[in-house]
Amino acid sequence: MGQKVNPVGFRTGIVVGWKSRWYASKQEFAELLLEDQKIRHFIKDHPKRTQYRSAGIDRIEIERTRDEVKVILFVARPGLIIGKKGQEVELLQEELQNLIGRRVNLKIEELSRPEVQAQLVAEDIAQQLSKRASFRRTMKRALETTMDAGAKGIKIQLAGRLGGAEMARREKQIAGSIPLSTLRADIDYGFTEAMTAQGHIGVQVWINRGLHEGDVSDGSDAEASKASKKPKRAYKR
Repeated sequence: MGQKVNPVGFRTGIVVGWKSRWYASKQEFAELLLEDQKIRHFIKDHPKRTQYRSAGIDRIEIERTRDEVKVILFVARPGLIIGKKGQEVELLQEELQNLIGRRVNLKIEELSRPEVQAQLVAEDIAQQLSKRASFRRTMKRALETTMDAGAKGIKIQLAGRLGGAEMARREKQIAGSIPLSTLRADIDYGFTEAMTAQGHIGVQVWINRGLHEGDVSDGSDAEASKASKKPKRAYKR
């Protein structure tokens, strides 16, 4: 099962936190969930998306209070989003407020090791493939860079008309270990598509960043509904 399911979703609520953190009533839940999607799609498909792609946005986290919506961007190069004297980030914050009609508090967090963020590695590979780089050389370079940055393992899989071939196929390369079924393992996953002249090439990246420190929870729902164990029945002859 661990081989098929998304590793991030598999660990969410156990060793990985949620990307949206808020509570809403049943009547408001659907509206706020769509609002979160609007925010994420707006940033991803922004008119300045080329600039934002160069900044390296790994993930977007959203928190809500009664008064405001807090949007946190985790980026590799925050200067490209903040701009001179913070002008760019203020403009983006104003655009988000106009989009959802609520007060938005936009925060930019810098990633300490972008080389071990699976989404950023996948986007970098896709960018190289779009420039007609050799897919095998691109995969090998990404493996070496990630392992040199301190990762315990990495797996890259490409699918499509690789090298302009007539028939689509899959190719993968692995370095180190990727224990997908070990819940304590910090496995990051990223996916994107490379636009080439021959068609789209799917890029999947799994990165093992070691083991999570601290206790591993069964999840709050599992803890609450855990049944009490009954004593074993003794059989007498």
